[in-house]
Amino acid sequence: MSERIKETPLRNVTLGTATESLLPEAIEHTMIESEGPEVFVKPEIIERRVVRPFPTWLRFLRSGCYLIRYSPARIVSTIGMHYDGTLRVERQGTNTTASGDLYLHQIFTWPNAFPILEPNPATGIPIFARNRYRYYIRVTQILEWYTFGNSFTLGFELYYFDMSSKNWTNTGTFSALMKWTPSPPGYPSSSDYLTGEVKNSAGTLVGYLTMGWVSSYLRRATLEIDRVSASEWPLNNGAGIGWREIYDKVGWDVNIICSDSDVSEPSGESWSDAELHAAMLSRRNSSNLDTDWPYHVLCVRRIDSTPRGIMYDASGTDSNNVPREGAGISSHWIIPNTPEWGLVRNMRFGTATAPYFRTAVHEIGHAHLLYHNTGDLGIMNTTDVIAASATPPVLFPNNIQWSHHPDDQKRLRHLPDIWVRPGGIAWGASYGTAPISPDEIADPEGIELDVYPEIKSVPLGAPVRVNFKLVNTTADEPLPVPSNLSMKSGHISGKVYDPSGTERTFSTIIRCIEEEAMRILEGGKSITNSVTLLRGGQGTLFPTSGYYKVVIDVMWDYNGVNYKVTGETNFMITPPEDQKHARAATKILSTPDALLTLVFGGDHLKDGIEAIHEGIDNPVLRPHYALIEAKRIGNRFGTRKADLKHAADLLDKDTVMSPPEAKRIAKMFSEKKSKQMTKGKGNKISSILKDKLKAVENDEDTKKLLDSL
Repeated sequence: MSERIKETPLRNVTLGTATESLLPEAIEHTMIESEGPEVFVKPEIIERRVVRPFPTWLRFLRSGCYLIRYSPARIVSTIGMHYDGTLRVERQGTNTTASGDLYLHQIFTWPNAFPILEPNPATGIPIFARNRYRYYIRVTQILEWYTFGNSFTLGFELYYFDMSSKNWTNTGTFSALMKWTPSPPGYPSSSDYLTGEVKNSAGTLVGYLTMGWVSSYLRRATLEIDRVSASEWPLNNGAGIGWREIYDKVGWDVNIICSDSDVSEPSGESWSDAELHAAMLSRRNSSNLDTDWPYHVLCVRRIDSTPRGIMYDASGTDSNNVPREGAGISSHWIIPNTPEWGLVRNMRFGTATAPYFRTAVHEIGHAHLLYHNTGDLGIMNTTDVIAASATPPVLFPNNIQWSHHPDDQKRLRHLPDIWVRPGGIAWGASYGTAPISPDEIADPEGIELDVYPEIKSVPLGAPVRVNFKLVNTTADEPLPVPSNLSMKSGHISGKVYDPSGTERTFSTIIRCIEEEAMRILEGGKSITNSVTLLRGGQGTLFPTSGYYKVVIDVMWDYNGVNYKVTGETNFMITPPEDQKHARAATKILSTPDALLTLVFGGDHLKDGIEAIHEGIDNPVLRPHYALIEAKRIGNRFGTRKADLKHAADLLDKDTVMSPPEAKRIAKMFSEKKSKQMTKGKGNKISSILKDKLKAVENDEDTKKLLDSL
């Protein structure tokens, strides 16, 4: 029988992690900028796209979940005690975030002499016993893109978790040179397996690490739903978004089980929190939280403590002292008959499919130890706040965002297992008490990004103009920032979230490969620019009416450090006002060349010009496309001369344009002014542009430009 070995917390012992590093295609996204609005070109419409075989001499890390094993050097040759766990590798654009967890694995346990089996990589993401949780791996250095060699360096911090005090201790900084090697039998991908020696900050060997890819998901769990016979199943929003779609966005593989539909009511139609918890214990299929991550939803007619739903499994009602296992939702609450409840006012909650389902997802979010988040109209905001935020003509529940806030998405992917899994850390812990992996990009202190739409409501089929301002918020500290915030510089990228929470991106294909000139931004000063959005890498950015969110990132490199600031704004895409508007919007949104015409101008893209003219000819869309057409015809093309007279006729006080666009169009008229431009037309254009620029601070150059018209 093996002698019992006392486990002591690791000090300067490591684990590693990796990151997906996908080789970019020859042409991934293309952005082309003229003097007009800056827009993004859908990749598949570039005719010269080149597809090459993936070079065998390049290596990259695959995103997803890795089964890892860490063996401390001091005991590896004796009793074989080690740590098993998972490593999560997530990549968004050029940024990779990775994190992991380690669980103690003893070959024998006292007083039993039976060996503990190793996790089987063929079964996918492993589940480990909660009482064996020991370390969180906070990854600080990873392979971002690809390597020409067969190895790369991982850097990380290792946080020890004390089960008694529930406190975290940083045990040190470590690194591991990870090398690709053939995997042992059982792994789903033999080429995604790595081994490495782990060293502490002094360069001393402290252990050995292996990692093998097992799943494209980051985590897995089970969700069981039970209900009383009078209640409905909360399975989807009625428009194709269900539990799987919600959790796919955060990288969770969630198995949905519709179980009992005949749960008895212990004391009438209304349930106490304690009754909800007792029913979970007696009815659920899975109760072993050491071999599964089971969450439970119970649908009842009414709940004593709340009208809609509750994550009851906390505090005094947590009778088995295992927190965050289940939630309850009420199907027979009557939605108030007041305007803010929009399309579902006066309905029974279970028949209001979208908000009923949303509340169930929200309460299970609390079971992941997520708190209310008012940063958007997503999952962890409250139903009443979302309803009150609806802006006509988009009414609740059509303004619901079917995704978690980006902060909550990161928490679900990268907070420690013991935080998000059922039966882990108890409800009430502060986010600040838990370690979490960084995004590998520094926050430039003193620099903020303000993002705001030119107008808050935009009709379907129109481009959306978004302004952004980089601000030095310090009183008197000059700070380095990019000198150019145009899309050509490669510093600007972003995401659009539609009403269903679907993410679409816009970005340039290639970031500037030359050193970008920087400028010093004085304290209290700002730089302003704008983008005009219509299509991105996944096609149309605004395919339907509803509530949208745009997130803009400004990234730059200074002295070898990557910096990023992020800002976001919200706006509405309003539905078609009539059949003519609907037809024009369909024509524009279904014509890729409409975007190319917006970017290039010219006369050669016949389909694009025809689509733009659909916008010009429609009274709803005309104000949004007038500037685009004026810019096109106001610049020469081939043998055609610039037609400033026609361009001036297109513009009026209702024309939508951002301040940077107004400056650019003023420059066009000033530089190309000819006999076509009478004094009257010049005064008209000057008056229109001055009105568009009156809300912003004008410099002397802009004033001279306007006076020259």
